[in-house]
Amino acid sequence: MAAFKDFYELTKPRLSLLSVFSAMIGFSLAPKAAVPDAAFAYSLLVATAIAFCAGGAAVLNQWMEYPLDQLMERTKKRPIPIGIVKPNEALYFGLFISVLGLSLLYYFCNKLSFGLALLTLFSYLLVYTPMKKVTPLNTLIGAFPGALPPLIGWSCAAGTLSLLAGILFAILFFWQMPHFYALAWLYRKDYQNAGFKMITSIDMNGEMIANRGLFYCVLLIIVSVLPFYFGFVTIIYLSLVILLNFYIGIKAYAFLNSENKNSNAMSLFKASIIYLPLLLILLLLDHYILEIISSVIS
Repeated sequence: MAAFKDFYELTKPRLSLLSVFSAMIGFSLAPKAAVPDAAFAYSLLVATAIAFCAGGAAVLNQWMEYPLDQLMERTKKRPIPIGIVKPNEALYFGLFISVLGLSLLYYFCNKLSFGLALLTLFSYLLVYTPMKKVTPLNTLIGAFPGALPPLIGWSCAAGTLSLLAGILFAILFFWQMPHFYALAWLYRKDYQNAGFKMITSIDMNGEMIANRGLFYCVLLIIVSVLPFYFGFVTIIYLSLVILLNFYIGIKAYAFLNSENKNSNAMSLFKASIIYLPLLLILLLLDHYILEIISSVIS
């Protein structure tokens, strides 16, 4: 019989936590025009609602793909494939927490945040998930819903979107490409066994996927300096983000120019995991520093 921890595992806690974290960075950076007087309680509600939506998407994704999960070493021990959680139980659970998250956003936040969350669920489950069996472009397609959480968080705070919110979206979008390309190379046999149409199915030596990883890494580096270009942060952020960009850029270049693709793909994957939270934290801290400086000057 399934226990709480089995349903919790279905929500992909680490992936869902990243969605909540990036969403709350957006919430924290945004003007607080839509935040009520009980700001702390409201922020907890926003985080909870987004966690429900992210977890629900993960559960429903696994419900849709559990026959394929059974074919892959990386996923065959998930709760549905091994029979701990029945498919119908996962479906009802995923629908329940998804609807709960959407309802919280609709009734306590605003229609924009609700619409963005609904768009995230729709594009992730009904566009990206089936596209994994159709085209290698699925990674690019999947980066769209993966980059929406900061916009949801921002809209919950501000009630609107802005240029900095768009930059956050771009950072998340381009970050996902080298991150998931490295993962696709490491698990290429698994994806092939499941019939997923990944670039690795036509790229036997890894040159194509490494080239694309480096290309999107360069785009990530460019958008990561835009907050400074538009005056949202200070030169402190720029100095530190240049170091971060050098770090991930070296890893992406090594993935391209190395015979040991597996080792360098893992290095790039780990570097991407370190890169994103550090960049977002730097952005948040420096933004607050700039606000303090501005208030002192004025």
